[in-house]
Amino acid sequence: MPEGNHSFVTEFILTGFPGLHPEYNGFVSAVLFFVYFITLTGNATVLFLFATDRSLHKPMYYIILNLSVCDILFSTTTLPKIISKYWFQSGTISFTACFVQMYFVHTLGTVNSYILFLMALDRYLAICHPLRYPVFLKNSTILILSISAWVIGNAFPLMMVIRAYPLPYCASNIINHCYCDHIGITILACTDRAPYGLPAFGGAMVTLLGPLAFIIFSYCSIIISVLKIGDSQGRLKSLSTCSPQLIIIILYYLPRCFVYLASNVGITFSADVRIVIIMLYSLCPPMINPLIYCFRAKDMRESLQKLINKRTFPHH
Repeated sequence: MPEGNHSFVTEFILTGFPGLHPEYNGFVSAVLFFVYFITLTGNATVLFLFATDRSLHKPMYYIILNLSVCDILFSTTTLPKIISKYWFQSGTISFTACFVQMYFVHTLGTVNSYILFLMALDRYLAICHPLRYPVFLKNSTILILSISAWVIGNAFPLMMVIRAYPLPYCASNIINHCYCDHIGITILACTDRAPYGLPAFGGAMVTLLGPLAFIIFSYCSIIISVLKIGDSQGRLKSLSTCSPQLIIIILYYLPRCFVYLASNVGITFSADVRIVIIMLYSLCPPMINPLIYCFRAKDMRESLQKLINKRTFPHH
C-alpha cells in the first residue's frame, strides 16, 4: 500500500514563537507587518527606479533587480500567514498549502544564494579583471545567468517536496516554526526521517557553501588587488564599490553559518531563540537590502535623489 494512504493529517498548525505570552500577540503582529511593509516598499522602490531610469541598466543593477524580486517573493511567501496567526489567531495552514510554502521557502533561499554568487562574480571581474569585465559580463550574459539561477534553484526544492509530500503524517500536526520548511514538516512523518533528511541537509550545504566558497575566494582576490593600488583614494574607491554587496552577503551568510556550526558543535538553543534567529536572518536582509543599495550604490543613490527632487520640486 502506498505510504500516502496512511496520512491522516489534513492541516498543520504553526506555533510561531512558542513561548510568547498572548498579551504580546498584537505587538508581534504589528512588528511583523511593519517589516513586511518596509520590505515591500523598499524593494518596490528599487524595481521602480530600475524601470524608470535607463542609467541603471547595467549588470550590477540587473543582479540587484533579481535580489529585490527574490526578497519580495520570500517575504510574501512567509509573512502574511504568521501575521494572520497573531493578528486573527489563525495559525492553521492546509496540508497542501504547507508544502507549497515549503517549496517557495527553499526555492527562494536557493535562488538568493546563487544571486549573491553573481554579485561576487560581478565585483571580482570589475576589480580583478577590469579590462575583461565588459567582455564577460554584458547585460545579456547576466540575463542568461539570472534565468539559470532561477531554473536551477527550482530543481532541488521541487525534489524535496515530491519526496516529502506522500510520507505518512499520522501523529502530531504542530510545526514549531513561523513557516513550513523541510525539517519542520518531515520531522512529523511516522517513518524514518534519515533517508529524507540527509539528502536535504546535503543539498542545503551544497547550495549554501558552494556559492560561499566562491564568494570568499573572490573577496580575498579583491582585497589583494586593492592592496596593490598605490593611490589611497583609488583603494577607497574600489572598496566602496564592493561595500553594498559585502554587507548584503554578510547579512545573509553569517547568521546561517553560525546556526549550522552551533548545532554541529553541541551549542543548543531554546525553540524560541532558534526561531527568533532564523526569522532575523530570513527577514532582516530583505528589509535592509534596499537601504544598502540606495545609500551605498552611487548610481542608485543618484537615481533616488533625482526622483525625490522631481516629486518635491515639480517642474511647472
